[in-house]
Amino acid sequence: MKITIKQAKDYVGQVVTIGCWLDNKRSSGKIAFLQLRDGSGFMQGVVVKAEVSEEMFDLAKHITQETSLYVTGEIREDSRSKFGFEMGVQSVEVIAEAKDYPITPKEHGTEFLMDNRHLWLRSKRQHAIMKVRNELIRATYEFFNDNGFTKVDPPILTGSAPEGTTELFHTKYFDEDAFLSQSGQLYMEAAAMALGRVFSFGPTFRAEKSKTRRHLIEFWMIEPEMAFVQHAESLEIQEQYVSYIIQSALKNCELELDTLGRDTSKLELVTGEFPRITYDEAIELLHKLDFDDIQWGDDFGSPHETAIANHFDKPVFITEYPTAIKSFYMQPKPGRPEVVLCADLIAPEGYGEIIGGSERIHDADLMLERVKDHGLDPEAYSWYLDITKYGDVPHAGFGLGLERLVAYVTGVEHVRETIPFPRLLNRIYP
Repeated sequence: MKITIKQAKDYVGQVVTIGCWLDNKRSSGKIAFLQLRDGSGFMQGVVVKAEVSEEMFDLAKHITQETSLYVTGEIREDSRSKFGFEMGVQSVEVIAEAKDYPITPKEHGTEFLMDNRHLWLRSKRQHAIMKVRNELIRATYEFFNDNGFTKVDPPILTGSAPEGTTELFHTKYFDEDAFLSQSGQLYMEAAAMALGRVFSFGPTFRAEKSKTRRHLIEFWMIEPEMAFVQHAESLEIQEQYVSYIIQSALKNCELELDTLGRDTSKLELVTGEFPRITYDEAIELLHKLDFDDIQWGDDFGSPHETAIANHFDKPVFITEYPTAIKSFYMQPKPGRPEVVLCADLIAPEGYGEIIGGSERIHDADLMLERVKDHGLDPEAYSWYLDITKYGDVPHAGFGLGLERLVAYVTGVEHVRETIPFPRLLNRIYP
């Protein structure tokens, strides 16, 4: 019977076959220990010289790293391993021998590993990160489906910039200018007017050269938009969503988080209401902390966000930023138009902003004014301006960067470890 490593717990005492690769091995005279992986997990296979033929034991001792195999043997419990099970190997069949695999158990630099990302994915560390990433995606769909949201897919090629910036990848769409999507938000606002509560999940692009541990040129965004929802309610939905998916990862990725050495006690705090601090209060706090490089009206940099987040045990909302440093579509605060009803959710431990969101303008005259104030062409945004012309309602939304969240949940240092194939170091994957 052929099974996967993940299924091993259901076959204790039975002889089974697993298709796998050799992750590593060691031997001690009369026993060879094979570290096996098959994509579903990692497990040890034990080959005892006295229990197999001489040829089979010699083969087991000399299998090279990443050689593909069919391994047959009895599944048994193993209290010494965190996985809890191992295989008493009876036979090994080589499918394809791997020679001179470049990523050996020795230490390799980050640049080398990134340049060999297509192979580095096979490591136990990367396997754990991808499994946590997958769980956060699964829980995302579960949360929004269970809360009345409809998934809508915005275009990846667009004719204008949602954020009104020049940091866009330009291309030609036949005879017209087009850009790789920076955000699906404007389209999701239109969809919310048809379907009430919607969300998208897809790739977004920023034409910014950056090698910081927080930034990617290509990343994946979850972008909900909600009709008849205003700023305060949006914050509640954001904290419910983030709490839900992080608790799902704690529940369903215990082995993976342990593999990564993540201190899960910090993640266990991510539930219930998150602390809130206004931009005004944040500026005052930074001045008390002797940050003399920032004044009211400036945007926060990474050191500022980290200093603010260090005052809290779980993610913190920074609310009501100055209008001048935020996007054109954000609703001004009643009675104080110099700030907008928005919030950035800042993760602890130096991981920075994981969500940006706001209440959206729903007044036709104000929206047109803001488009012009930001130097945008009203004609290019005519379809978006239609939202405010034809039955617009108070609405709000937010965007969550998946890779930044995965970095926070897994505790990895570099956000580039969280995306399967990052465009980095001039290596372009097909």
